[in-house]
Amino acid sequence: MIKVTAADIDRFLVEDDDQPIVMLNLLRFKADGGRQRYLDYLAMAGPIVARYGAEILFAGDGATALCAEPGQSWDAVALVRYPKRTAFVDMIADPAYAVADPIRMSALEEAVLQPINIMALRAEVLPHFKKL
Repeated sequence: MIKVTAADIDRFLVEDDDQPIVMLNLLRFKADGGRQRYLDYLAMAGPIVARYGAEILFAGDGATALCAEPGQSWDAVALVRYPKRTAFVDMIADPAYAVADPIRMSALEEAVLQPINIMALRAEVLPHFKKL
């Protein structure tokens, strides 16, 4: 899925608990310069993302998958933290984002946006993990 639909937003907001959310972005670029177009999109979208209180926690290029079915490796991944689900929805509704989004879509062959709720870890596990 590359384009976020109204039905996607409705499903996304049903689970809104007014807590921060991390969005896992799995990205597969088009062979005709998609990676560069995606970098162009990021340059445009960066200030918009920041305006809604979001931050990129991690972004990286995908290496050869260690263990995956055919077609399950990705060119790049990113983790973006939003202060709450409505911040993401407001961001993609921003007119400035509407200018950047077609560049994103033209860059991607395939993408997955997977919301991730922050997990409550047991006390004995916490020292081993960095808190987001």
